[in-house]
Amino acid sequence: MTWSNITRRELLKTGASAASLAAASIVPATAEAKNARDLTIGIATTEFRTYTNARLAQELAAEGVETVQLFLTQTDSNYWVYNGRNDLSDLTAVRCKEIADTYRSAGVSIHSIGVYTNLIHPDPAERKANLVYFEAMMKVGAYMNVRTFITEAGHYHNPNEPAPRVEYHFQEEVWKTMVATGRELAALAEGYNATVLFEPFFRHFFATAKRTRVYLEEIGSPRLRALLDPANLLEVNDLEEMFDQLGPFIDCLHAKDRKLHVDRGVPAGQGDLDYLRFVMLAAHHTPKAPLVLEYVGPDDYKQALAHLRHAIKQAGLGPCARGD
Repeated sequence: MTWSNITRRELLKTGASAASLAAASIVPATAEAKNARDLTIGIATTEFRTYTNARLAQELAAEGVETVQLFLTQTDSNYWVYNGRNDLSDLTAVRCKEIADTYRSAGVSIHSIGVYTNLIHPDPAERKANLVYFEAMMKVGAYMNVRTFITEAGHYHNPNEPAPRVEYHFQEEVWKTMVATGRELAALAEGYNATVLFEPFFRHFFATAKRTRVYLEEIGSPRLRALLDPANLLEVNDLEEMFDQLGPFIDCLHAKDRKLHVDRGVPAGQGDLDYLRFVMLAAHHTPKAPLVLEYVGPDDYKQALAHLRHAIKQAGLGPCARGD
């Protein structure tokens, strides 16, 4: 047998150390893995709601953060609505360029823009309005020269109706509708030279890594890909499963955490996710995908940043960001 294919059981039988066990399924010393020294750390701006864009850009740059996932939640660009939509009419080309230049002039790139609208709403008019909103966000991105957008499928529950026998997002017709909606979204993305990354979560439509992969393969468009947040699938998938299923589709990673059997996510280092294993798998499978800290704000992002950097250092991957 080769070292890269040795099983955990075989390692245990031979008395291998815990460190060797952790590295067993990582193929060592490949050219791809060596590039992991260039792993990029970013931060989602969602919870920095009391900051202006300028203040946030300067602070993150001082901490050596290289990129952001931009959510329009800052005091001077407060437009983002989760699982819904907002009026973006006053986000002119000039205003968008000013926001983007604020980050870039500080040395911080903008990897992607968070959208997170509802794509599985049962009302066709609502779905159409949300696709129009998504296109408006693509226009904002084009003004900013940002071509990557993040979303979930969305979620829906009618509180005035009894719970269905099969959860709404698992119903056959919802799958078919979401495939049709995905194809419309892919066509929109094509027109803007954009890419949309779907984020799985174990309680929503993209409930597992496999289900997400099957969906992306059914659409079959290079414009629709994946953002993997391991904390979102920790309840239903092992880390290895996540990367084995989604690896070829992953363009971005969320770095947050979650306790097992708990719905609420937490900052990196406060849950049950094995961060050493996470960064090793990321380095091997997706070395070009940034690791974007999420669920962090002014009070806790430094601790989460330190936890992620420590895991990268433990993995022997070397410097990961300026100022590290």
